[in-house]
Amino acid sequence: MANPLRPEVVRLYKNLLYLGREYPKGSDYFRARLRAAFTKNKSVQDPEQIKAMIARGEYVAQELEALYYLRKYRAMKKRYYEE
Repeated sequence: MANPLRPEVVRLYKNLLYLGREYPKGSDYFRARLRAAFTKNKSVQDPEQIKAMIARGEYVAQELEALYYLRKYRAMKKRYYEE
């Protein structure tokens, strides 16, 4: 029986993989960690646990986006304002 949450998990994985391209430690580091995290939890069958893990993954995605926006902001500030 296929899990109905599978498309959502795949979407989250692809989104995190896309966001990891600009990770400060490198995309290879991020990809390895992401793959390990998803592989570790691939045997989970409980829908509530899966939903909780999806929520945590979405939180990580939001934090990555905030990290990138902050980096852009700092670069712009450095470029246009002298301290």
